[in-house]
Amino acid sequence: MKRQYEEVLERFLKIEEEIGYPQRHSKEAFQKLLEEYRRLKKVADLIKELEEVEEDIQAIEELLKEEWDADLERELEDLKHRAKTLDERIFLGLIPKDPRDEGNAILEIRAGVGGEEAALFAADLAKMYLKFAERKGWKVSITDFTESDLGGYKEITLLVEGKGAYGLLKFEGGVHRVQRVPITETSGRIHTSAASVVVLPEYEDVEVDIKPEDLKIDTFRSGGAGGQHVNKTESAVRITHVPTGIVVTVQDERSQHQNRAKAIRILKARLKELYENQQEEELRRIRKIYVGSGDRSEKIRTYNFPQNRVTDHRINFSVYNLQEVLNGYLDEILDALIREELKRRAETLPQGTDSPL
Repeated sequence: MKRQYEEVLERFLKIEEEIGYPQRHSKEAFQKLLEEYRRLKKVADLIKELEEVEEDIQAIEELLKEEWDADLERELEDLKHRAKTLDERIFLGLIPKDPRDEGNAILEIRAGVGGEEAALFAADLAKMYLKFAERKGWKVSITDFTESDLGGYKEITLLVEGKGAYGLLKFEGGVHRVQRVPITETSGRIHTSAASVVVLPEYEDVEVDIKPEDLKIDTFRSGGAGGQHVNKTESAVRITHVPTGIVVTVQDERSQHQNRAKAIRILKARLKELYENQQEEELRRIRKIYVGSGDRSEKIRTYNFPQNRVTDHRINFSVYNLQEVLNGYLDEILDALIREELKRRAETLPQGTDSPL
């Protein structure tokens, strides 16, 4: 077994022993131990499985030295393939993850080229993410929206709250393209429209200095999505951050206090994104290491209705179950994107690094 895998098992066993004595640690330190234990347990189980497979390989190789057997030869090849797969899964599982991945996500969906059809497609994307979040057991709030004449969305903002929400949804950022016959098209011609998706992490402890004097706060009456109800009080809140010009509107809660609190959370995330982009602009220009190019203006995915096809252009990956995808079954596409992202990050590890730990 590789030396770094032995180190992983040693670390795992040490943590397993330590969590048996919570009184030895502070509450914060013990929580970190539990998180590391959960992360390493999956990898440790894979390493133990790999160890058993390697023992079987060695035993069969010894038997084949004495007498060749076709069935044993086929079993040996299967075991070697399994060992290679396990080795890849172990290494990918050890690559350090973005600490923001476990947190909440903010999705901003905007209709692009295509007029009413683009707005209807933006609504389809919003429903797709709502269904995906429901399957994951996450809570979703529609914090702001602007409807089109035919019931689509010119823009809509979703706050997705749940463990691991940002880690999955961050791959959705970019321009999504749809190819289909619009409901407004009488000749049956296929049109191409687009909508953009921006995904931001919600920072729980954002190091952003928001001064009260920098905020302009307006209140107004809110209405529910689709005109479900009209609030007779001015509960909706619009906050403008004067120095940057960022505007956040929240109208989904009936309480002005709740809307204001949620608006501040979203404002913090947008400010954090702005400041990070300013700091990392030069690094991004030089390295440009992303899933795809990372440019939000780039087309990342096409939803082709005539072919029942969804293609992610960043990894040239297609599935032929378009309706299932729009019903929130994004797992196959996201799994492929995650694997490519982990491989890319593995390639950027410093040369000579034996272990990602």
